Amino acid sequence: MQKFAQSWLVLDLTDSNFYLGLDDFLSQLPILLFMLIGGVVADRYDRRKLLTWSQYVQAFTAFSLAAVVFLDIVTIWHVLTLSFISGLGQAFGGPAYQSLLPSLVPRRDLPNAIALNSTQFNLSRILGPLGGTAILVSLGMAACFFLNGLSFFLVVVALLMIKAPIPLPQSGPRRDIMTDLRQGISYVRHQRLMMTLIVLVVISMALAMPLVTFLPTFAKTVMADAGGTPETRLSFLMVCQGLGAITGALLIGSAGGKFKHMGRILLGVQFVMGLVIMAFGWFTTPLLSYILIFFGGIAFMMLFSMSFSIVQLSVPEELRGRVVSIYMVAVRGGGPIGALIAGYFADMYSAPAVMIFNGAVLSLITLGAIVSGKGSSLKTI
Repeated sequence: MQKFAQSWLVLDLTDSNFYLGLDDFLSQLPILLFMLIGGVVADRYDRRKLLTWSQYVQAFTAFSLAAVVFLDIVTIWHVLTLSFISGLGQAFGGPAYQSLLPSLVPRRDLPNAIALNSTQFNLSRILGPLGGTAILVSLGMAACFFLNGLSFFLVVVALLMIKAPIPLPQSGPRRDIMTDLRQGISYVRHQRLMMTLIVLVVISMALAMPLVTFLPTFAKTVMADAGGTPETRLSFLMVCQGLGAITGALLIGSAGGKFKHMGRILLGVQFVMGLVIMAFGWFTTPLLSYILIFFGGIAFMMLFSMSFSIVQLSVPEELRGRVVSIYMVAVRGGGPIGALIAGYFADMYSAPAVMIFNGAVLSLITLGAIVSGKGSSLKTI
């Protein structure tokens, strides 16, 4: 709901694709700057407490944004600053959150758990725009941000209810943070599988995430002749993407122990995702746009679930927080950088033209990795 309302707020304040990309970039910048440190902290301290404090930080930013909007004093710089602060909370909470997952389920069920866990986020992508539209119209934009602030306290309650044993922090003499960080980076550098996976994830996020960033632009201008209000069109686009992501998560989650050749399928899904992005930019009729964004959601979630499953199954427990944080920097950092660059060129040319280019490049890079053997380490999974 916050993402839905905040996208409209940025577009209303600036009418600029660049600022949409900049808002995404600043929300993820702390992840680029601090998440590796967050991974070290997640290996040293109580992960549940770290995650709880990250919820408090994000609640503060949501309430603050609600206040400046309600008081009608909001500027684009308020939005950008609060996005950065919210990202700080995620930079330290993210590695703690993802590192908790393997302690909650048996190892053989981890791919299923990762995929099914993703449904909670993507279910919100369906309910958020639908609820956001109703609340935006009836109660105003500030109410969307205020309700989001309240939601973080529900997460805190859920954390308190977890009864499964949580791994204890590292014992024994503590090394300095940079030594622990270098150990995690060294592990990733010397594991060809990890390096291949992270490079492909960065490329995928940088080329695919602008599609999500530009949804308000497509709803407002590209699909302007489709009928209905721009808010309604954006809701449909986000709902279709969320439905696709949930479908992708359920496909992975239902495969269970029978899910084999994960690396090869990952490369295939990445290739198809490039084609879908290219088609979304090319064909702008409403029905086809909704269908394409649905299949884009499937491909995106399958790519994320499979890549993260490979990471979680490959990393030793004592390095989990650090390696997960490196992976999350790739996932969360590649997208905003790509969105920032794409936003600049979308203002120069057009959002559809950028999507066609990004999709073509993503498919060609994936095809090159398959043909040249650069993705061979993934084919062994």
